Amino acid sequence: MIEITKDNFEAEVTQSALPVVLDFWGPQCGPCLALMPDVEKLAERLEGKVKICKVNVAGNRRLCISLKVMSVPTFLFYKGGECTDRLSGDEVNLEAITSRAEALIG
Repeated sequence: MIEITKDNFEAEVTQSALPVVLDFWGPQCGPCLALMPDVEKLAERLEGKVKICKVNVAGNRRLCISLKVMSVPTFLFYKGGECTDRLSGDEVNLEAITSRAEALIG
């Protein structure tokens, strides 16, 4: 999984030929850390179809603010360089992430 920063956001996300799922997480976020192994497996399963990337909110405050990410875990879903969907807070679970990521393919 690619780590996204303000420096590579445009190249890796908005200019990506593949749909992109951005996983916003924090090192102090228990739910984020609990989800991470499953999200990494999902990234492997969807490799070549969807690009799943991570954003550590601790080091990327300006990027988070510009994308209106105010809490973690948050997932943003991009297709054609545009954010088409978002999950945050209590609605974040592996099933929701998987179904939205797969919807980007179809």
